[in-house]
Amino acid sequence: MKIQIHEEADIAIVTAPFYQHIVDGLYQGAIKYLQEQGLTFIKIDVPGALEIPFACQLLEKKVIYSTERRYPAIIALGAVIRGETAHFDHVCQQSARGIMDVSLKYNIPIGNGIITVENEAQAIARSSDDDKNKGYEAAHAAVELLKLKDSL
Repeated sequence: MKIQIHEEADIAIVTAPFYQHIVDGLYQGAIKYLQEQGLTFIKIDVPGALEIPFACQLLEKKVIYSTERRYPAIIALGAVIRGETAHFDHVCQQSARGIMDVSLKYNIPIGNGIITVENEAQAIARSSDDDKNKGYEAAHAAVELLKLKDSL
């Protein structure tokens, strides 16, 4: 597992770089938003989208049983592109369900930036350096939910 650590990180980003060129674009969008907000981050890579919920849960469990700094929000980034089998449907549904389960169980905002698309062209369109970047949107969602949580 590759971990990029910044001192006193504010946010954890969990990436599944199965489609490295796509996830790199999502990651750049996420860190662009975080940098605009003056936030720091750690980056953790896992093999695929199905492993993201477990990594999110590990981050939270480690915090619960440790005195180490807590990451108050997580950004999940990955890409699932439809293939010839039903595997696509299972990965999409179960990764989203797993992220939601962890978010609700541990009361932590998780910006879901796992894109689920029909083809590579759609994935590239959603990970490009423009206003449609889903990594940027996932980071925005995580931070906005964190602000809401802190205000209530």
